[in-house]
Amino acid sequence: MNWYVLAVIPVFGLLVFVHELGHFLTAKWAGIRVEEFGLGFPPNVVSVRKRERGGWEVMWFGRSREIDTSSTQNPFSGTSGGRSGESVVVPQHTIYSLNLLPIGGFVRMPGENGDATDDEGNYDSQSFAAKSAGKRIAVLCAGVVMNFLLGIVLFTIAYSVGQPVATNDPVIGTVQSGSPAQAAGLRPDDRVLSVNGQPVKSFSQMHDVVDKAMKADTRHAATLPVTLVVLHSNSSAPVTLVVNARTHPAPDSGAMGVSGKVTLVKSPIWEAPIKGIQQTFDFIRTYLGLIGQMIVGAIQPQFSGPVGIARVTGDVAQTVPYYGWWPILSLTAILSLNLAIFNILPFPALDGGRVFLILVEILRGGKRLKPEREGLINFVGLAVLLLLMVVVTVSDVLHWGS
Repeated sequence: MNWYVLAVIPVFGLLVFVHELGHFLTAKWAGIRVEEFGLGFPPNVVSVRKRERGGWEVMWFGRSREIDTSSTQNPFSGTSGGRSGESVVVPQHTIYSLNLLPIGGFVRMPGENGDATDDEGNYDSQSFAAKSAGKRIAVLCAGVVMNFLLGIVLFTIAYSVGQPVATNDPVIGTVQSGSPAQAAGLRPDDRVLSVNGQPVKSFSQMHDVVDKAMKADTRHAATLPVTLVVLHSNSSAPVTLVVNARTHPAPDSGAMGVSGKVTLVKSPIWEAPIKGIQQTFDFIRTYLGLIGQMIVGAIQPQFSGPVGIARVTGDVAQTVPYYGWWPILSLTAILSLNLAIFNILPFPALDGGRVFLILVEILRGGKRLKPEREGLINFVGLAVLLLLMVVVTVSDVLHWGS
């Protein structure tokens, strides 16, 4: 389990941080006041904010955020619970928070649901709602753009550090912890000469011989002894393994729990960005094609939530000592592109759904939905997404060991 925790936190953290950073920077560019930049969802663990009079204030575990705002006045009256004509203080410095639930992040801005108006219906000039349709769309799309660019960068780095290419020699590259091969004493760089008396010339042939032996076992037993002749340190000796139909093996490790030798092929510095861009667009093309097939019913929808992604990420992280950084970098790039495509879908509460509402506003000649109606639409969309995430998470947990 340690692998899963250690791998998923930095991967999820990077994806969420980059996505929200896109919203944050674009909001600042558009002149929107950002009230809070948060990683994770509440309850709050720690928050920091710059004091109006200089210095920083740290708040632990959701302590009061009514801190030193006396020098800044709201540019309009009668909001935030204040009486008509009463001047209400509005903090101008952003709160940066780290929250307990590591399943997302947020950039909180006034007027996100079309509110932040005074009694006369005038928008706060620094609110999201006060900005033009173009600027609001730019803010909403910025997270998707950042995840898209992150995918290109990560694929580029992956090609630069080296893409693993299997040699296919019958030489052991890694031995998975807790596997039959480890129990039998096999080690990296051992060369397998034969399996059950049959000479093997390649790593794939070695796996094929073992798989055929298991399928041909008429005893239908849970385990099967397999005898290898192994060359180690210029001397050969027979080694007997007890293999089984293993669940959740490392990639390409087979029933024995061994993977072959690989070499890392590094792309030149001028070629890596080109390959990174090509890989990004190839993935997007494939992903959109799968979505299209799911819509028309050609394939069954398959979803994976945070738990399922954590499982895959942990599995991939365990291959870093063998395959290098390629697997974890490419997986993180794929997850970043997944996040980008998912968020731009025109579904309520997602960035794409909110962009869709702004496009409807443009088609209606600038007439906006009532804040209450827009808030309700996004609330219903969020409730559906949360319900789906719960269902998918339960499924991921039930199938963790399968």
